[in-house]
Amino acid sequence: MKATKKTVLPNIILLVGLSLLLCGEAWFGYRVSTLSSRQEEIKSDYSVANNITFGILSVDQWREKMAAVVEGKVNEFNMTTLQKKELQKKVEKQLNSLLGKAVNEFNKPQKSIGGKLKKLAFNAMVDQEEIQAEVPAFAATIVARINKPASKKRLKNIISSKVDQLEKQTFDNTEPASVTVNRHIYKKYGVSTTHAFEKTVNSQLASIQTLTHKYTYAMIGCVLLALCLWFFLRKHVRLHTTLYILSLLFAFVLLLVGVTATIIEVDARIQSLNLTLLSEKLAFTNQVLFFQSKSITGIVRSLIGQPKPDAVLVGILILLFVIILPVLRMIGKGILIWGRDKYAENKLIRFLALDLGKWDMADVMVVGIAMTYIGLNGILQSQLSGLNIQEELLSTVTQNNTSLQPGYYIFVAYVVYATVLSMILKRINPLEKPVKVPGAS
Repeated sequence: MKATKKTVLPNIILLVGLSLLLCGEAWFGYRVSTLSSRQEEIKSDYSVANNITFGILSVDQWREKMAAVVEGKVNEFNMTTLQKKELQKKVEKQLNSLLGKAVNEFNKPQKSIGGKLKKLAFNAMVDQEEIQAEVPAFAATIVARINKPASKKRLKNIISSKVDQLEKQTFDNTEPASVTVNRHIYKKYGVSTTHAFEKTVNSQLASIQTLTHKYTYAMIGCVLLALCLWFFLRKHVRLHTTLYILSLLFAFVLLLVGVTATIIEVDARIQSLNLTLLSEKLAFTNQVLFFQSKSITGIVRSLIGQPKPDAVLVGILILLFVIILPVLRMIGKGILIWGRDKYAENKLIRFLALDLGKWDMADVMVVGIAMTYIGLNGILQSQLSGLNIQEELLSTVTQNNTSLQPGYYIFVAYVVYATVLSMILKRINPLEKPVKVPGAS
């Protein structure tokens, strides 16, 4: 009876303590998962709002920027003294040409009486040399009128009307999507301008990133504390069953968060494009070329949702070998440790706990994700470097933000932790019964 009390009380204390630690891990994991989903949502909205289709490749954007340049040039229109002299010379040349054509028209041979009378009246009343002497004054007057504010305003209206006419003749099939961005995405974040949207999104993403890393560290810290208990309780065999079953629950939480949180983000963008047009700078910033954010469950859903049978098969295999089999292994180990002699010889339980490990591909998934990241990062870096241009009239700067996310590191932590638990299972080995020697009492 005393032995039973000595066993029950430590087990209760261990159960309560580890349960609290497990709740802490679960809470931190929940926060990592929700923050990961929120980050994916924000970055997806940002990639839509700043997609290259609505920027560099949008006729609307180019039309607005070029119209602004033209309007600015018209507003800045002001002739220098040298330009006025050059313009006056050209005006004089045109006026003299017009005068010469008019005189030749009147002086050409006339057959009709009316024509002869007009020619006679013209030669009697018009002095060609006198008019030509007035041409410089006429030209100076024309140049002076062109430079008056009222004339500049009329010129601006003429050019603006022509630009508007060209705008109406230009068709851009991206306009409905752009309107959707302005009405829905900006409204969703409570902003009305691009600058405010950039500021809001960057602020939220920075906060989410900081919190996500904190919760990830706290979650892994809880697991490490639970693992350290094995060192201190390694000689307390009566506590191993409780400790191992709760350790399996720690592993389950790691697996659950590892497969649901984002593991990798692929983000390629043109950070800036600057073009000189009519001595003015046209600039595009943060133009997203490609963005994808995936978790392991997201990859499975994406593959299974495709119409191709081979993609569906790959999705099912990942679901089976990376998610379902690890869960079955943990269930088998838990039943085997808890049931002891009752399930020690059960073939199914022994298969799940001991033999299923050779089919568990979680560790392979870790390597596969790492290789995918290395490959994608290298390809994007190579392709984006070819878009970097530094010339006098055109300059572009690209940016590769592809990265592994906290979900990947949590999944790695699960794989390492599950491996350690398998080693512990072999060491505590409660399954082997002592071999009875014939004749022994």
